[in-house]
Amino acid sequence: MAKDGTNRGGVRPGAGRRVKPLADKISEGNLGKRPIEVMEFKNMESLQGEEMPKPSKMLSAKQRNGKKLIAAAIYKKTWAWLDKRGCAVFVSPDLLERYAMSAARWIQCEEAVTEWGFLAKHPTTGNAIQSPYVAMSQSYMAQTNHLWDEIYLIVKENCAGEYKGESPQDDIMERLLRTQDSK
Repeated sequence: MAKDGTNRGGVRPGAGRRVKPLADKISEGNLGKRPIEVMEFKNMESLQGEEMPKPSKMLSAKQRNGKKLIAAAIYKKTWAWLDKRGCAVFVSPDLLERYAMSAARWIQCEEAVTEWGFLAKHPTTGNAIQSPYVAMSQSYMAQTNHLWDEIYLIVKENCAGEYKGESPQDDIMERLLRTQDSK
């Protein structure tokens, strides 16, 4: 409770002791002696893969400039990455959609900064000011990174093997750089 008597604040996401990844628990021999929850599959021949949940129509909606929003492509690529690691069932489709939309908006803002520049004209004084797309881009980038951290934490906690290599987050930066080169 704050000094003024209002009840605000609370637990921050990511605060507290870090959870040890499953791969580390297995490799170190489970020092805490609690049973490790590892999914074991018997009768592998009868198992079938889960279909990717359909991305909502808003992820591929036509934008004001006539271009199609690329959030659906980001959604599909990220889901395929999660499915390859066996973690697609642990990540909610809503979280995946929020990540894809945020990443697509970030790319869209960066394209606007590339097209119109870093400066804009103040509406009343006419002086040069920072382009509003710069601030929006920074906001979407922070939101995208936060959502990716949530997704990656789920993967890290539930993956039995250690993973190193490409991630969909790397692809977003590559896509952003490719769109800027093509102009």
